[in-house]
Amino acid sequence: MTATTTLHALAADYWEFRLREYPVLAHDIGDKRYRRELFHESIADFQRRDAKNGGFLERLSAIDLQDLSPADGITHQLLAREIGEDREHYAFASHLRPVLFPVSPEGMVAHAMQKTVIRDLADAECFLERLRTLSDYFAHQQERLLAGVAAGYRLPRAVYARVCASVSAYCEGPVDAHACYRPLAVAAARDPQGFAGIQAAGLKLMEERVLPAFRRWLDALRAYEPNCRDSVGISEEPEGANYYAFLARHFTTTKLTPAEIHAIGLDEVARITAAMEAVAAEAGYAGNLAGMRDYVAGDPQFVATSKDALRERLQILSKRIERRIPEFFGRIPRMTYGIESIPEALSAQLPPAYAQPNPPSGLTAGVFWVTSLPARCPVTMHVPITMHEAWPGHLMHIALLQEMTELPAFRRYGLGNYTAYIEGWAMYCEQLGYDFGLYDNPFARFGQYDMEIWRAVRLVVDSGLHAMKWTRAEAIRYMATYVTLPQEAIEAEIDRYIGWPGQALGYKLGELKVRELRKRAEQRLGPAMDLRALHDRFSDCGPVTLDLLDEHIEAWISAAEPRAA
Repeated sequence: MTATTTLHALAADYWEFRLREYPVLAHDIGDKRYRRELFHESIADFQRRDAKNGGFLERLSAIDLQDLSPADGITHQLLAREIGEDREHYAFASHLRPVLFPVSPEGMVAHAMQKTVIRDLADAECFLERLRTLSDYFAHQQERLLAGVAAGYRLPRAVYARVCASVSAYCEGPVDAHACYRPLAVAAARDPQGFAGIQAAGLKLMEERVLPAFRRWLDALRAYEPNCRDSVGISEEPEGANYYAFLARHFTTTKLTPAEIHAIGLDEVARITAAMEAVAAEAGYAGNLAGMRDYVAGDPQFVATSKDALRERLQILSKRIERRIPEFFGRIPRMTYGIESIPEALSAQLPPAYAQPNPPSGLTAGVFWVTSLPARCPVTMHVPITMHEAWPGHLMHIALLQEMTELPAFRRYGLGNYTAYIEGWAMYCEQLGYDFGLYDNPFARFGQYDMEIWRAVRLVVDSGLHAMKWTRAEAIRYMATYVTLPQEAIEAEIDRYIGWPGQALGYKLGELKVRELRKRAEQRLGPAMDLRALHDRFSDCGPVTLDLLDEHIEAWISAAEPRAA
């Protein structure tokens, strides 16, 4: 076999392995072989995966890079990174270090169920079989929690109440409205007679197996409380400093150290603050940026009157944005999306909005989820958050990536390993609001800067908490100085960074790279620079590291330069 065929065979084997190990991924792409399963997350599962990854790396190292095409060279590089970092995660015992907020086991279940479409009785039977696995799933979560305690890895007490509140929300309310029952309820509403029998079986399963599994998980967490640690930084745990440095590399896809990231964050906060001061002066608050913040935070005109009014405003805004998309993008996805309100019981624990991409199978549309607490999503935030989460941000970008059938499957669907690329693009899209003409007054521009400085602050507080021994109070105070959010929202954000170390670092660093590359193209190509073509180029590489994105755009610029001369 040639190096090329060997690489392609390895990539295919690796992808098949991932589908088998992560059934939800298989469900998403429409592979029905594992549709009676949900998660494999016991300690033994992680051990097995690490051993298998070791074998993949051995096979990969035997392939001579000189015999590969440039495109296959990128595949080799990304495959080596992905498998290698999986092994580093295992070496650092990531599976024993509890991350229960803002991502959580019960949230992952709900997310998987929300994407499920039941078309016939066979689908429904498999759906119920997946529900029956939840008892083992939560038991394995508890097993890993307790093993983590024995190894010195403990949940920060700062996020403990939020963790319990999240689980509690799934233990309450009517059974037929539960996230785990909703797909069957939708199917039954479509065909009441055809699904009547299995609907009754589903309700019985919810009462007798599913809800008790959630409640046992909640009981386990309540019993865990004495094991919580009072420190907030991951560096306080065994190998914590080295682990955080690894997480910084993983989430940013760079080699930047936490100290370097912290310094970049401070510089960005200073730069954006200066821009906000100019906008404040334009709005009549010269030398009084704090006064403008107080006005925006306190005046009721900047808050929708209800969750329904908020959702409707964003629906109208989304249609305004979509009308302009063809002016700035040549490639437009086939998949659509909708806008829904986050349930009120969960809104206090979740960000103001988030994107739920459509599954690659195309069985359901994407969803732009918006808080049910309007004060957490003020009017000044509407344009940037819609550009970020919906189109042309996450929901459009990810739908385009899923259509790239020419890429190996692990690249086409491996978005989770490229936070800086995915989130950096979405942050850049917020600034496209200027090109779209949506920031047409100082308060709208203030909102864009407020969102941007929020992500710059993340670089400072995340690294401060986990590498520089900041306290929770110090992080809250720093963020409150620069970001116009209610105090409870700021506290929830800081707890997010405490609970999920490093993840928040990718956003701003990715955005800085995308902006740098657009500026480079504009400077070198001048009036000949085609913004639509550049935007298409940002997506046609598939998910990549920031250095590979740089190489990809640089090649496009270099090829266009002779025509621009």
